[in-house]
Amino acid sequence: MTKFNKTIILVLFSAYFVSCVSQSNEITQHETISSERNLISHTVLIPETTGCLNESGYFEFFQMESDQMNYPIEGRIYLPPCYDSSPDREYPVLYFLHGQSFSDDQWDRLGADEVLDAMVLSGKFEPFIIVMPKETNYLNNQWDSKYGISLAEELVPFIDERYQTQKNRDGRAIGGLSRGAAWAMRIGMIYWESFISIGCHSFAPFRGDYNEAPFWFKKIPVEDLPRIYIDMGVLDVNLEPANLFETRLTKYRIPHEWHVFLGTHNEYYWSSHVSDYLIWYSEGWK
Repeated sequence: MTKFNKTIILVLFSAYFVSCVSQSNEITQHETISSERNLISHTVLIPETTGCLNESGYFEFFQMESDQMNYPIEGRIYLPPCYDSSPDREYPVLYFLHGQSFSDDQWDRLGADEVLDAMVLSGKFEPFIIVMPKETNYLNNQWDSKYGISLAEELVPFIDERYQTQKNRDGRAIGGLSRGAAWAMRIGMIYWESFISIGCHSFAPFRGDYNEAPFWFKKIPVEDLPRIYIDMGVLDVNLEPANLFETRLTKYRIPHEWHVFLGTHNEYYWSSHVSDYLIWYSEGWK
């Protein structure tokens, strides 16, 4: 082989070697870039899961010793979704009273907790606490019974001390159905400094409260009159006495809502209006 041929072979081999090294570098760079891209994509796709994801509230049961009565007041309390994960948050409170011959589970059975869960999940309403106390001696008249006094003077501070509540009038409402509605009106008016809203559903006024009412009204400053909502079924047996009490409110110029719907005095009627009730209470806290 001549010297010239050797030179050509050496040049060709060098060119081939340089070409291989260059291709190897390009491949390595491409793989590095590709790996970096995959790493970045992988990092972006990792979901960040922080905060509470609960969509349902839950119940606790309470029992409170009473100086007013010779037995404890007991009942249940609904706490909103994520209540435990927000220890610094304070919630409005609705005291929701059951009807005569029923118990503290009535509003639970009527779906109040499920309806409120759905309202909060929709994002249109802020969560709130619902206290459902039990009236044991529901056959006593309003003067002999200490239930109303105990609820306003003992149960409210008891709940405020143990739960994350808004501890003022603007964050507190009272409502009920049938006999519970009578208690709600009486307690809400006498203890007007404690409740911003009074809800009376299938209102069955206590006998005698029609005559007491004007004395309640006169003690409340006009600017502090509570919100009042009364609803009845058109076939309700208590429609006439409720209407009589409503004319009392009108005569003394006490602002209120008066609704008469299709239906009668039963749980089907109340369950079909639970969402209306809770929306109305919630609007008082906006």
